[in-house]
Amino acid sequence: VVAAEEYLALQGKKTGKTSIETISHVYGAQAVVISIDPKRVYVKKKEDVANSRHVVVSLEEAQAGPNGERLCWYQCTIKGGRESRDICAVTVAKAAEDLGAGEIMLNCIDMDGQCSGFDHALMRAVSEAVAIPVIASSGAGNEQHFADVFTATNVQAALAAGMFHRKEVEIDAV
Repeated sequence: VVAAEEYLALQGKKTGKTSIETISHVYGAQAVVISIDPKRVYVKKKEDVANSRHVVVSLEEAQAGPNGERLCWYQCTIKGGRESRDICAVTVAKAAEDLGAGEIMLNCIDMDGQCSGFDHALMRAVSEAVAIPVIASSGAGNEQHFADVFTATNVQAALAAGMFHRKEVEIDAV
């Protein structure tokens, strides 16, 4: 997130000093997997979002906000989700790809631990914005959630942990 913010502040100029650029230069883009951990910021209409770099997406009814909002943008966080930044996940993904990232692990904080499925709106928005592989993370609770995320989005991989640790689903079932 910080590397993307710096990159954008320099109008898309690479410095060669970010960890993404350094690792990509030495080991190749395939060695650079970044994690993006956003949370939803609900809005009533696109015009409510002042920053033109924030990509606003439509939500399914089940994901509507607390006041019935069917639109949101995905605000990136740092420090394990404890600090929010004024930059959206799609913008970070595009900047990271430009800087040399080879893969993105995309974790929706809102879905983490919910076992109700992956955040398709987020996964779709990011996977359609970049050419590098996107790994869906957070939200899986059963085998069908994996099939659903591959059908509804362009992610190349999906992961889960909790449902396997708790032995709710056997790995072979997925």
